[in-house]
Amino acid sequence: MQGKYLIVDKALLPPYCEKVARARELLDEGLARDVSEAVRKVGISRSTFYKYKDLVRDISTVSMGRHAIISMMMSHRVGLLSTVLRVVSNYDYSIWTITQNPPVDAKANVVITLELGEDADNLDNMIREISELSGLSRVQLLGMD
Repeated sequence: MQGKYLIVDKALLPPYCEKVARARELLDEGLARDVSEAVRKVGISRSTFYKYKDLVRDISTVSMGRHAIISMMMSHRVGLLSTVLRVVSNYDYSIWTITQNPPVDAKANVVITLELGEDADNLDNMIREISELSGLSRVQLLGMD
């Protein structure tokens, strides 16, 4: 095992781990004024909170920075890339990079890297919508992280 972290079912952990994570959320969201109030709300001691606060986090609160890399073969046509970008924008994904090769035989390969944030659920729908655009072929998801 090389990494520092494991993803485990919380059923495997003692109950205070989830409570520490919840206390952190209360503080981060401003739902508790201070540590004393946060730990009182979740039912753990201050010492338990301080002992584990830097070691336990709810995965939903961690910025995953989820990315998707999409490749497509695009006809060399004015406005086609803008149309693709408009579709991406409609799904509220952020574009990190766009790489476009020079057209050969009036077709160019375009690779777009997207930041998905927490909402990767609609990625398949977006790719399907892009692939249905006139002038695009071989639209494919190359990878995600």
